Amino acid sequence: MAIQEDVKREQTPEEVPGQSTDEPRADASMARPGDARRPEERTSEQEVYDVALVGASSPTQLGTRRYVYAGYFLGAIAVAFLASKLIDLGWLRLQAWKPGLGEPHDEVVMPLAALLGGGLALYYWRRTRARQLAEEVATEMSKVTWPSRTEVTNGTFVVIVTTVISTVFFALMDKFWGFVTNLVYGGS
Repeated sequence: MAIQEDVKREQTPEEVPGQSTDEPRADASMARPGDARRPEERTSEQEVYDVALVGASSPTQLGTRRYVYAGYFLGAIAVAFLASKLIDLGWLRLQAWKPGLGEPHDEVVMPLAALLGGGLALYYWRRTRARQLAEEVATEMSKVTWPSRTEVTNGTFVVIVTTVISTVFFALMDKFWGFVTNLVYGGS
């Protein structure tokens, strides 16, 4: 059986009697993480904070899809950059063959490269399988546990110390076996 507070929590602001849609709801869903107090026990500072949280738009609303969008955008820029270089190279080769073309014009090359980059990104965006694969990769990458700064610092220190010790060890072994080889074979 549902408690009356749970029913109120599930209602939208229009359904709660005596509350307009312009006012923020004071329910447990607006609480900050770790705030175990009831809504009526919170201070006005917390309510302002809660309203800002609810009303603010943040990049996390897109979830991992924002990385997919960024990937397609960066891919389009990379293709446009490479296309501009290839078009310039092609134009220069054509100019050597037919001098009447003149030097490559950036006002022609750049829009062509941008159209090629944007068109290729749009083509792969419209392909459902490619987009799903990109979204799956972004979702799996969001599950990765990244090391903290101290873990990276400690790991780097261990690698550097191990490398130095190994280098010294192998240099000493090289000198020792060089000395032994010179004794056995009588080299100078």
